[in-house]
Amino acid sequence: MIYRRRPSPLHAARAASGAAYCSALAVAALVVDDPIVLGAVLVAVAGAGAAAGVGRELLRAARIGLPLAALIIVVNPLAAREGLTVIARLGEVPVLGQVDVTLEATVYGAVLGLRALLLVECFALYSAAVDPDEVLRLFRRVSYRSALTAALATRMVPVLARDARRLADAQRCRPGRPAPRRAIVRAVAAGALDRAIDVAATLELRGYGAGRRPPPRRRPWSRHDLAFAAAAVAIVALAAIAAVGPTDFVAYPRLSLGAPVQAGALAVALLAAALAPFLDRRGVVR
Repeated sequence: MIYRRRPSPLHAARAASGAAYCSALAVAALVVDDPIVLGAVLVAVAGAGAAAGVGRELLRAARIGLPLAALIIVVNPLAAREGLTVIARLGEVPVLGQVDVTLEATVYGAVLGLRALLLVECFALYSAAVDPDEVLRLFRRVSYRSALTAALATRMVPVLARDARRLADAQRCRPGRPAPRRAIVRAVAAGALDRAIDVAATLELRGYGAGRRPPPRRRPWSRHDLAFAAAAVAIVALAAIAAVGPTDFVAYPRLSLGAPVQAGALAVALLAAALAPFLDRRGVVR
């Protein structure tokens, strides 16, 4: 997942606001249990990705999230012993013992799978729409050297991945049995050490650490910064209301959907709060 600047309000917002917005969506996915509100969070993430122009990146991330969600949906009914509504008796299973699949465990497994998918999509949205260099500059005040180290590390990861792909392609072109993966890992690691030495020498020649720390750059908050910061606060507040409020979704010991009308109202409010910042496109760089 590589960040590219795009003409969208989320890309125009500063990194602090964008990171807070993506984190708020992830918090909502973690604290909410009601399937209706979780579905609204999923629609909000998908809508934010489409409005930010990173829909393809979210689809690529879904290739990872969907198998993980499917695995959770399958495993939870087999592993969970809670629930009173038995929908299938599978008998004695080695290691697991008597396995009774309950409706409650099946529904809650679907909730957990949806939550896992949402977390993957939230982090994909963050990676594709929030400038990583600006995020690292936020931590420069804490430790300038740590920020530079993290920046170099994150920049090296795509380079090492490309090296590994080139080595693997070259080995497939050779006749005979392919070399084991540890040989490719060893070659990539050797290349990484060589690059680290070159980078360290370059920094030393440029006098890194000898001069004074550059002063922090200050710029006023734009309308997009304020919009996404306010949306993050609203999303967290609505998620907290959904977690402790009137939806009353209960999975165990007996499934209870609680109040779907209140859950639907919270879902609509959360969706509106998440997508409202994308309505204002003034000042977006094209």
